[in-house]
Amino acid sequence: MRRRDFIGFIAGTALAWPRAMRAEQRGKTIGVLGAASAAAWGPAVKGFEQRLREFGWVDGRGMTIIYRWAEGDSSRYAVIADELVNMNVDVILTVGSAATRVMQATRTIPIVLAAAVDPVASGFVDSLAHPGRNVTGLSLQSSEIAGKRLQILREALPGLARMAVLANSGYAGAAREMAAVQETGRGLGITVESVPILAANDIAPAIASLKDRANVLYVCTDSLVISNWRSINAAAQASNIGTMWGAREYIRSEGGVVAYGPNDVDQFRQAADYVDKILRGARAEDIPVAQPTRIDLSVNLKTAKALGWTIPEPLLFRADEVIE
Repeated sequence: MRRRDFIGFIAGTALAWPRAMRAEQRGKTIGVLGAASAAAWGPAVKGFEQRLREFGWVDGRGMTIIYRWAEGDSSRYAVIADELVNMNVDVILTVGSAATRVMQATRTIPIVLAAAVDPVASGFVDSLAHPGRNVTGLSLQSSEIAGKRLQILREALPGLARMAVLANSGYAGAAREMAAVQETGRGLGITVESVPILAANDIAPAIASLKDRANVLYVCTDSLVISNWRSINAAAQASNIGTMWGAREYIRSEGGVVAYGPNDVDQFRQAADYVDKILRGARAEDIPVAQPTRIDLSVNLKTAKALGWTIPEPLLFRADEVIE
């Protein structure tokens, strides 16, 4: 080989080698379709990122997290899902209300659900033990918990005979939970009025229409209501109605009284476990869907007193958190 050709060969190899190494060491990318707002998901996202760091995944250091927020507007799910798929992310984190659109956008990129009302009935997975698709994650089992929530409400208000349930009727999971509340209410001798909504503008007039007709509003949690939880509590407070939520974060202002359900931060921390496994080579369809391991009961005593409720001591004693 001539000296000039040899030098050219060495120079070309030196340039190609770093590119090849970079390709092999390409950082992982996590796409997050935030169905609600960044503010609403703030504590949960913090827990998610903290758990990832425990596994060695640090945003900006060999791994990137791409956040996109739908702000509770389901019409944006498809656009965001397509955007993340076109970015060729390694895994997509989202929740049940947006899962259908993400599944329509990709059948190959793994999808982790941080929360889904009923992933089997919603068609996200074949079964909890064997998802069988590119989807796995955590179930909220809200329909099953609905009965327990109504029992708690009856304990908080022994004379409870009439209440209302608010749900985003555009999300099948929330609609099923609303039906479960109505069925359970009939069994307990409680008249339950359904309050379906489809957009944020529906909230205030829907709750105002309940004044003097109900003193409890059960809120079926989904991204639309989470994005507007403060508005829901404010409207309920104005009509002298106490709200029952599925997570403690949403009763920490006036209007919210009782919350019973899986801990949001814990759900997202567990979701990070799923993401870690997938980034290390596991297949989503092989990882069983988990059910809640931590259920919190919280009571806002300050709001209860403002509404004229006297919460029985045994209920306060069992609560994981009492806000005074």
